[in-house]
Amino acid sequence: MIEYKKEGRVGIITINRPEAYGALTVKGQEELSAAFNAIRDDDDVLVGIITGTGDKAFCTGVDIKDMLPYIQKTATKQWQQPPTIMHGMDIWKPMIAAINGLALGGGLEITLACDIRIAAENAKFGLPEVKVGMFSGAGGTQRLARLIPPGIAAEMIFTGRNIDSQEAYRIGLVNRVVPLDKLMAAAMDVAGAICQNGPLAVRTAKECMVRGMNVGLDEGLKLEVIMTPPVTFSEDFQEGIKAFAEKRKPVFKGK
Repeated sequence: MIEYKKEGRVGIITINRPEAYGALTVKGQEELSAAFNAIRDDDDVLVGIITGTGDKAFCTGVDIKDMLPYIQKTATKQWQQPPTIMHGMDIWKPMIAAINGLALGGGLEITLACDIRIAAENAKFGLPEVKVGMFSGAGGTQRLARLIPPGIAAEMIFTGRNIDSQEAYRIGLVNRVVPLDKLMAAAMDVAGAICQNGPLAVRTAKECMVRGMNVGLDEGLKLEVIMTPPVTFSEDFQEGIKAFAEKRKPVFKGK
């Protein structure tokens, strides 16, 4: 179900279950967790991309028939599901969602946990859990209202209505919209641009940004002060300054 490969310094996760609209089984959740771990722990990987298969769906959440018994069994326990970027796992490398179709429920929550979202023209987004008496509890109620205007987030969460890719772009849910056949190329272009930069600087910038969004401005500014010295004294920064002076591309080592 979950495929993982590396292209250069980019780790690519593919949810490969088009016949079920990318719905995740218990095994799929475990495989997804392992793929995220692979991106986090591999020093050769600088950026991660997650996408789906085909032209219908990115991911439509969990496979109810497979997951419901497990969910009911573990509902009163914490962190029973494998850790992912939605819950329980921090990845300070940039994550890009390349959304090839329906991103509903847990599928939308996966994209919300990414840093950059690129959508195909046919993509649709929604949190329909309330329509079956549940709510979006894998980050949907928390991340959506931090990303788009709270009133629009409230309408999506409370009504369960879907929006198309153009509306998603208009409200700031996705960074850009491209034709489906150009989706992965667009995601790889962004990933490639990130890979040209200092890995330590990029990871530190992400950590400051993400942690800073959960505190006040003063605390966020203090966080930057604390995080700056290790980067300032890194080999990468010295190489970057030297390369700039010599008018050449820097050769970063992530050290």
